[in-house]
Amino acid sequence: MKAMFKLVVAILLPLFLWNCKTTAYPEYNDPIPAHDTFTIQSKNVDELRTINVWIPEDYKNSTEGVDVLYMPDGGTKEDFPHIANTLDELIKAKKIKPILLVGIENTQRRRDLTGKTDNEEDKKIAPTVGGASEFRAFIKDELFDEIQKRYRVTDKKGIIGESLAGLFIVETFLKQPDMFDYYIAMDPSLWWNNHKMVQNAKHDLLNFTASNKKIWFASSKATDIVPYSQELSKTLKETNSKNIQWQYSNEPKEDHSTIYRATKEKALIWSLN
Repeated sequence: MKAMFKLVVAILLPLFLWNCKTTAYPEYNDPIPAHDTFTIQSKNVDELRTINVWIPEDYKNSTEGVDVLYMPDGGTKEDFPHIANTLDELIKAKKIKPILLVGIENTQRRRDLTGKTDNEEDKKIAPTVGGASEFRAFIKDELFDEIQKRYRVTDKKGIIGESLAGLFIVETFLKQPDMFDYYIAMDPSLWWNNHKMVQNAKHDLLNFTASNKKIWFASSKATDIVPYSQELSKTLKETNSKNIQWQYSNEPKEDHSTIYRATKEKALIWSLN
């Protein structure tokens, strides 16, 4: 019996450790840059939302407006600090122009970033899902106006995010492309709703009326994301819209937990230039 136990441990322990290595999210201690914080009592999502805004150094020394980059997962304990710090580095290196970063802090992430679904397994990921339309309306009808009132900005806007935020970004690009000028999505969760968004992408792209739009997206080695990202890339190539500049980056060496940080610089440089 002891020999059998040792054999089972010898077989299963490496598999367990390998699984932990590939699925665990690294811990980061990103310095939180100086920023503004305010709240909006939203009618569209019916709750108080916290907004964080990072302002580039050149802003105070100029009278010109700056472009705006929006981001879900934009809390100070989420992705806001490392994206703000990266923007600061790229601006100082003159790789991108000064830009304002607007982070939207999460309340119910899986509600806000997912569209409707017919898949019963999808519905188990959170008590409430399928609120992307309301969250999108909050950004478009409430947050855009508030940023215009508070800051000296241009009309040019972009959005960046990963995973479910990437799903939200791709959906916005396909369904309401005029909201933003450029879209950046790392490892978008295109498996959502039996990957119907990708299945319907050809129809959306053939009827794409917005002009001068850019989309950059990437996939890690995550097996539930790679095939649908590649399918979307194929559809973009086949439809060949003159109104869209696009770039797909296949990153098989990256995990779902590492792809955001691994690709953010090249994504931002390509999208913001």
